[in-house]
Formats: sequence, structure tokens, C-alpha cells
Amino acid sequence: MKILTGNDLKSGHVVWWDGEQWSKFVNSAADVGDRGEAIIAREEGAQRVFAAYVIDGERDADGVRPAHIKERIRALGPTVRPDLTLKPGDPDAGNWVI
Repeated sequence: MKILTGNDLKSGHVVWWDGEQWSKFVNSAADVGDRGEAIIAREEGAQRVFAAYVIDGERDADGVRPAHIKERIRALGPTVRPDLTLKPGDPDAGNWVI
């Protein structure tokens, strides 16, 4: 499974391509197959995302999981403050102030 991640141009939040738009939740990530680079070019050109890239992922019973630890950390949020960890379905997710 190939998924896309990047940063929202306005907020800087980590985002994941869900097949139609960018989401804060890794569980929304869609398999882009070999279309990743084309989607990145279009989305960066439209100035919706920056620093986007294709990564390996896998879908299991808990949802989508990035294959590499770096992206797992990016998916869940800060590791030093558990109260700031990104929780799927939380409407205020990612709206923390540091």
C-alpha cells in the first residue's frame, strides 16, 4: 500500500491523502498505488500542501498504519505530551497550541 503524507500549507499540520482531499487522520489515508507523484504535483501546484511524499503503509484491523516509525510518530502527534496525541474522530485534533 502506498499512501501520501505532507503538511497543510495554511496550518502546517501533518496531513494524509484520503483519495479526494487531505485529512489530519492517518486512518483516512487511501492507497494511491502508482499515482502518488501525480497527486503530489497537482496538490502542491494548487498550494494546498507542501513537502508531500509517498510512503509505504499497511491496513490492519486498527486502520492504516505507516510502515516506518518516523511516519507513525508523525501520524500520532507529539511523543512528549500524551495529552496532545492525535485521536481519530476528535474534531479538535491538531488544534493544540504549543
